[in-house]
Amino acid sequence: MEKLQPHRGDILVSEPSTIGDLTFNRSVILLAHLDAEGVVGFILNKPLDINLEELIPEIEENFKIFNGGPVEQENLYFIHNVPHLILESVEIKEGIYWGGSFETIVELINTRQITSANIKFFLGYSGWDPSQLETEIDMNTWVIDYETKANDILNSLKYGQFWQEKMKKLGGDYLIWSNAPENPNYN
Repeated sequence: MEKLQPHRGDILVSEPSTIGDLTFNRSVILLAHLDAEGVVGFILNKPLDINLEELIPEIEENFKIFNGGPVEQENLYFIHNVPHLILESVEIKEGIYWGGSFETIVELINTRQITSANIKFFLGYSGWDPSQLETEIDMNTWVIDYETKANDILNSLKYGQFWQEKMKKLGGDYLIWSNAPENPNYN
């Protein structure tokens, strides 16, 4: 059997068995960086109860902020699809970029040159040692989704249902989990 290997730009979908882990239960994570030193990813489907203008007063628009993961939650990270406007961006996969000049982002948001369809903000990130993520995949903690498109990453309107949509797409035994309550005790 071929061993599945994650790559930069892949999506990790948490297995239904990750019940009890508040951070990763029903998470969909974009892998932004992988190398011999470690792995960095951002949880795409867990919005926080705080918005960008509350954190950065000079920003005049309201953008959702997502829980990127349990590491460095005091830091703000972002992914986007406008590298021609945001210099110093790093390509994650075709159509999705990480980082760049934050001063430029403030200006672009305030002049409405970029919208929430172009950028997504995270507090913190998800991180693993390379062998740790490999072990978790081997233990069936994660399913690797190689097919999620850039537009789906930035423009999913149903963040609360992104994980359920992934379960439906995986089909088979996963299909039943797409309609299960988040807490099985509610059944």
